[in-house]
Amino acid sequence: MKIWSDSFRDGDYIPGEYAFCMMDPVSHAVLSANKNPHLAWSGVPDEAKSLTLICHDPDVPSRGDDVNQEGKTVPSDLPRVDFFHWTMIDLPADARAIEAGEFSDGVTAHGKPGPHAANAARSGVRHGINDYTSWFAGDANMAGDYHGYDGPCPPWNDSIVHRYTFTLYALNIARVPVEGQFTGRQVRDAIRSNVLAEARIVGLYTLNPLLVTPA
Repeated sequence: MKIWSDSFRDGDYIPGEYAFCMMDPVSHAVLSANKNPHLAWSGVPDEAKSLTLICHDPDVPSRGDDVNQEGKTVPSDLPRVDFFHWTMIDLPADARAIEAGEFSDGVTAHGKPGPHAANAARSGVRHGINDYTSWFAGDANMAGDYHGYDGPCPPWNDSIVHRYTFTLYALNIARVPVEGQFTGRQVRDAIRSNVLAEARIVGLYTLNPLLVTPA
């Protein structure tokens, strides 16, 4: 399979309109347009019965001691962990594209509803909760269940540029065996033995002005 985006090129920076936050010279970061990017693909195996899409950032600090702290920098040698930004399952096997802004357009305090996608044209598609659910758990103004896509917002004092990997899986099952609320980790485990083919595209993002500035 092959996957591409009209929103950014593989290996290039993701534009700010597809991020949760953008750089700000005063406050370091401000909320952005938070649109999901365009994605399209080809070469889905004929025997595929559904598609699954997962977006994750493998570069999230494993400890938050220095994250977004004035006068500190998140060191590059700190161990990193996955942060899931989007998990979408049960997409029909004959689907060939997702339009920019189709599933997310703006930041929704307390999170978008789910798991069923709020899009009549995509009946049956389900969204997992992303990791902003746990990130905002202690914030009364933002806490909630964040279903669907919410874009990049890496620490503004991180010493590395973050990578955002969008992986499309073609599956030999019509419905992923997860129920109720589910996470990207749970889906990745659930589909492990059902993947016929996969393809990925990677975008970069940073809020640190000392690093390469996003487009």
